[in-house]
Amino acid sequence: MLSSSQFFFLSILTLQCLTGLAAKCHVDDEAGLLGFKSGITSDPSGLLAIWKTGTDCCTWSGVSCGEDNRVTGLQIYGQPEKKQILSGTISSSLSKLKRLASINLVNLINLSGTPNFLLTLPEIQIVYIENNKLSGRIPATIGNLTQLFALSFSGNRLTGPIPSSIGQLTQLSQLKLGNNMLTGTIPKTFSKLKSLTFLSLKKNQLAGLIPNFFTSLSNLIILELSNNKFTGKIPSSIATLAPQLRYLELGHNYLTGQIPDFLGKFRTLDTLDLSSNKFSGTVPKSFANLTKIFNLDLSHNLLVDPFPQLFVKGIESLDLSYNNFHLGTIPSWITSSPIIYSLKLAKCGIKIKLDDWKPKTTYFYDYIDLSDNEISGSPIGLLNKTDFLVGFYASGNKLKFDLEKLRIVQTLKDLNLSRNMVYGKVPKAISGLEKLNLSSNHLCGQLPPSKFGANSFAGNACLCGSPLPPCKS
Repeated sequence: MLSSSQFFFLSILTLQCLTGLAAKCHVDDEAGLLGFKSGITSDPSGLLAIWKTGTDCCTWSGVSCGEDNRVTGLQIYGQPEKKQILSGTISSSLSKLKRLASINLVNLINLSGTPNFLLTLPEIQIVYIENNKLSGRIPATIGNLTQLFALSFSGNRLTGPIPSSIGQLTQLSQLKLGNNMLTGTIPKTFSKLKSLTFLSLKKNQLAGLIPNFFTSLSNLIILELSNNKFTGKIPSSIATLAPQLRYLELGHNYLTGQIPDFLGKFRTLDTLDLSSNKFSGTVPKSFANLTKIFNLDLSHNLLVDPFPQLFVKGIESLDLSYNNFHLGTIPSWITSSPIIYSLKLAKCGIKIKLDDWKPKTTYFYDYIDLSDNEISGSPIGLLNKTDFLVGFYASGNKLKFDLEKLRIVQTLKDLNLSRNMVYGKVPKAISGLEKLNLSSNHLCGQLPPSKFGANSFAGNACLCGSPLPPCKS
């Protein structure tokens, strides 16, 4: 005789079994997914291994279903470092997944094809097809997918213009088209995308003026337009984004004029990249208001003195290199930062004895670039306190020290001390570096075995041994 609790348990178990037998995905969904699998020519880690005919596709890896057992989500994420990638072509059979709401095909690397299959998915809301090999054009009628909340084709090989019909996707919160080969201009219809919080068009071949429509995009938090061919000035309507914008990336374009004073009102700004443009004049004094900025890159412009006093609580990454600054010293707001990991002040008119520079911490430093200044002394005290340094660049200064006393940490990959007055022997530890330039110094003695060519050591009168001429016996 079963107790009431045992009977209840068996009833639940029986119900689960019956439910499991009854729950089978729709025949169209199974066909669509198997069609996708048939387009895959290589799956080295078995991402799709359990996708088999006659089994419930709602249980397949990367597949999710709704209450009616229709496929609503497809999420396949690659891990190239673990050889979790897919090679092949995205099959148009995915258009059979009529209830599909989200598709994530990310970091699969060798997945080719076009995004045209999306046009037949009436319920699609989220699309992340990133870091693959999609080619062709973004469909001109993609604006018909009016339920889209997020659209990302970043990291593919898409060409042609950005369709103006994207302006019809008024529910879009994220639009990421970066790292492709898109051409033309930014469509003015983007002004209708009033829900956008994230707009990324970086690393394309887009040109023309940046449209002055940002008054309509007042919810933007991230704006990435770097590495294109944009010309003209920073549009004035960007000023309206001040209350909430955190990332403004306009680097590597052909922008001109002065840096607008209104950028000093962006008190929540985390990252500002204006590098490699043609900005001229001075940096606005209003930058003193950017107390929360972590990453500031103004390098490779035509900016001049005076550089304003900043009151940053803790800068992480700073690059002022290759302008027309004459800083004299390394500013105190840099020296006092407890979290800085990347400092680049090449050709900034710095005239100090490096032994006298005492940063608050050196623990986090990954990169230090002090090239082409008038810095004397020795970097030994500084570098011997770093444990995670990846690159140190100090070419074209007046550094004078014994190279053998420099601690070369295991993380260090790139060392450039060319055009200084460094003396002593070249240590064996250089063999662990990936890049090295010790040319035009006062080094002596036989070179240790390494993979570096003669250019790395040229201009040192008494260095010898491969790849330089042999030492005299």
